[in-house]
Amino acid sequence: MRALFYTGTQAMEMRDTVAPEPAQGEIVVDLSHCGICGSDMHAYHGKDPRRVPPLILGHEAAGVALSGDHAGKRIALNPLMSCGTCSFCRSGRDNLCVSRELIGMRLPGAYAEQVAIAERNLYPVADSLTSEDAALAEPLACAVHAVRLGQNLIGQAMTDSRAVVLGGGAIGVLSALVLAHRGVADLWIAEPNAGRAGLLQKSLNANIYDPRAAGPESASADLVIDAVGAGATRKAASALAKPGGWIVHIGLQDDEPGLDTRRLTLQEVGFIGTYTYTRNDFAEALVLLQGGLIASHDWIEIRDLEHGAQAFADIHNGTAPPKIILATG
Repeated sequence: MRALFYTGTQAMEMRDTVAPEPAQGEIVVDLSHCGICGSDMHAYHGKDPRRVPPLILGHEAAGVALSGDHAGKRIALNPLMSCGTCSFCRSGRDNLCVSRELIGMRLPGAYAEQVAIAERNLYPVADSLTSEDAALAEPLACAVHAVRLGQNLIGQAMTDSRAVVLGGGAIGVLSALVLAHRGVADLWIAEPNAGRAGLLQKSLNANIYDPRAAGPESASADLVIDAVGAGATRKAASALAKPGGWIVHIGLQDDEPGLDTRRLTLQEVGFIGTYTYTRNDFAEALVLLQGGLIASHDWIEIRDLEHGAQAFADIHNGTAPPKIILATG
């Protein structure tokens, strides 16, 4: 089969490779689409020691199951595999499973024609949902999880809240869509890339701003979602959160200093990290997609897997839209 391999820092290469052999409890999936994630870019930049080249990256995927209970059906893949028996799994926090695995990290991923994955990680999709949108279930589940954490913590109605999302990439956009779906009207998105910002202006009912020039006033946000995770955005989040507000940190760009722990302490600003999602979050993401949450595709671009290396380069160079999904089948 054909697959896109990460072969070294800023190096991607199409190769012929052997088709996957499913282990006990696994199903082979004929893949149709797989999105490029920020974590894939982290590996591309040589900054993720967990992803060792040569490796097939990719985990935001959809396709058709070849056997099992969903044989012949279109499915979305939940790429996060958990044991199902540890205390975290039993309490519904399977994203914290001590033995969790993710395809495209140590296991072969979905920038390929096929992938093998546990059958319990396959979710059938409605006929009304395109396979391209089904591939958004995984990043949307991350956004659902982050927003749910924030909503549970701020202690007031979302309709009465100001929310600021730092970063207009896919996770930032999807977080904004979930926030709006849950009633936030006073919604801001920081995006310094003019091309991306222009696309978001057309697609989202939110205040899109360049954080280098303007934006909401300091200490005014009930909830800040840092979808970048850089020193500069942690500094911005520290200043934007109002007394008693919350910062939900979902980005993993770097580990540079920036968080103002003195202000967080003096103003009782809460900070919480969020990693991936639970199985319930993934199921909710599919319901939202099937209900039409993604009303505009102006910020999404579909490219052929054979052009995947160029897609990575375009994202690196800042000339890509917020989301590129690779057509793998």
